[in-house]
Amino acid sequence: TGIKAFRPHLHIVAVMGDGDSVNIGGNHFIHACRRNIGVTAIVLNNFNFGMTGGQASATTPERSFTSTTSYGNPERAFDICALAEVAGANYVARSTPYHGWEMQGLMQRALGNRGFSLVEVISPCPTHFGRRNEMPETVESLLWLRDHAVPVERFRGLSPAERQDRFPIGTLVERDEPDFNASYDSMRERAAEGRPA
Repeated sequence: TGIKAFRPHLHIVAVMGDGDSVNIGGNHFIHACRRNIGVTAIVLNNFNFGMTGGQASATTPERSFTSTTSYGNPERAFDICALAEVAGANYVARSTPYHGWEMQGLMQRALGNRGFSLVEVISPCPTHFGRRNEMPETVESLLWLRDHAVPVERFRGLSPAERQDRFPIGTLVERDEPDFNASYDSMRERAAEGRPA
């Protein structure tokens, strides 16, 4: 946020995990979306703190097992894309490594978008999350992603029962609201002319 505000001509890409984005960095993430600042966030969501021991994160699915929820996670999970949408991001998309070609296109669209862009990548973590949730091998995790990811157009037509344990992939939000730098420039022009809002 600071780099983009100071040097608006730069293309800023922030790569983070689910823990970085909506746990530890949740406040920063929400306000970057709210400001609609021109940052592209790539969030690798593996449903746990995979780099520090497999603890539950804010995206760990309810009833899933982690190193800190050995009897199942009692909490509901954050939907990172829904959070970004309601906070004000201009572009929100989701994909998986199984859908690599589609993911490449989503990232290109995110990088070309004005304002805050999010691409959430639901990613395997066989070391921690997978082995505790019946997916101890990478192949099993990728097949789970294949079987549970549904293109957004088709997902919207599913009943609540059919949506159970599935998630939409593709472009979820695309709008053209003014970004932070455009709004700031407008305010600065008013200040230079000595006219209040």
